Parts: sequence; C-alpha cells; structure tokens
Amino acid sequence: MTLTVTAGPFRFAARFEDAAPKTVAAFARHLPFRSKIVHVRWSGEAVWIPLGDRDFGVAHENATRYPAPGQVILYPGGLSETEILIAYGAVNFASKLGGLAGNHFLTLTSGLENLAELGRKTLWEGAQDIAFAQG
Repeated sequence: MTLTVTAGPFRFAARFEDAAPKTVAAFARHLPFRSKIVHVRWSGEAVWIPLGDRDFGVAHENATRYPAPGQVILYPGGLSETEILIAYGAVNFASKLGGLAGNHFLTLTSGLENLAELGRKTLWEGAQDIAFAQG
C-alpha cells in the first residue's frame, strides 16, 4: 500500500515496510491519520508526533535508534511516551531517560528534497499539520 504524507506545505509519497507487519497493520487501522508535528528535543534532526499513552498494541519489531532521512518510526511506549518520529537528517533516537528504539514501519519515497526544509520550518515556526492517507 502506498501513502501520501502531507506535512506543513510539503507532500511526500511513502511505502509501508514489510519488516514491520504488526506495526504496519496497527497504523493502517488508523488511516487517515492526522496530527501535528513538532521538532524533536533529544534526538537530532527529526520531527515527531507526541502520542502520550496511545496504545497501538505492538511491541518492538524492526526497531532502530538510528533512522535515516525519510524513515518513519513508531515508538510503542514504555520508557517514554508513544510517538512517531520522522528523520530528516542525523538521528540518535532518545528521550530524557536515554536511548530509545522505534519500529521502522514507513519510508518516504518522494519529496525527500523537502525534508530538511520541513525540519527547519518546524524548528523555527512551530508545530505543523501532518496527515497520512492512502494513495
């Protein structure tokens, strides 16, 4: 399944990752998914969607601390709150409690030239709308 991700003024195409089937299925049940992104505090060059105690019903699968630009990870909760993180540059995923690993379940496949600008816009202008939808 392909997705369209609209973040701030930018549009990206994306694909789900076969290596995280439980996370993909859990997230797909919530489509279309709309929220806000803010700039990360601890992890480097990324934006995130804080989700508090939301439970997607998944454990760690295909987990990484170092997502590459364009990779989207879901941290299912535990040491820190549930969150979705989108890397736009160098990332060492962490919270104030230390290193975390999130499930790499989605990869942006087009529009990557706009990722760094999305990060800068979010950092300097504040929260941006984000939407994930099929197609």
